[in-house]
Amino acid sequence: WKFLNYIKEELLIVLGTSSSESALPSLMEKLEKMGCSKPVVGLVVPAGYSFNLDGTTLYLSMAVLFLAQVFKVDLSWSQIFTIIGILMITSKGAAGVTGSGFIVLASTLAVVKVIPMEGLALLLGVDRFMSEARSLTNFIGNGVATVFLANNEKEFDRLKMEKAFAKEEYEYDPLQNDV
Repeated sequence: WKFLNYIKEELLIVLGTSSSESALPSLMEKLEKMGCSKPVVGLVVPAGYSFNLDGTTLYLSMAVLFLAQVFKVDLSWSQIFTIIGILMITSKGAAGVTGSGFIVLASTLAVVKVIPMEGLALLLGVDRFMSEARSLTNFIGNGVATVFLANNEKEFDRLKMEKAFAKEEYEYDPLQNDV
């Protein structure tokens, strides 16, 4: 929870814009202040914005399964793996465009032709909220992946992390009274 508290301003920006890229520079700066080395941050965060779309991947998979259940479509294992393969490729086009996960889903359903396209209307009403959830998940996932890889490569300074977390708690403690 300390990490989420540390990046809470960025999370609010992502929530407000439904785009994890709006907070990219600030995330990179905070990860460096937190103890991740600059080369790791410079490589992992931008690459993560293109290839580590956890929220989008989860949404697309669950949306396909939801629509299959709504229309009582029994998907075979080969159909499921085909859909997953198409989603893995097409989801890379979702990077950087707010709400593009819905378009990726539509294009995948158009290619597969197993689930009726009319089902997209069911998801359209909640897609704005789902876009926010996708963006938040992508953002947190990229931050966690950077910390994990920096630690794994011995390019992480735990002391800097503890200092950054302590400073963040002190600066934003609502119980602190500086009168």
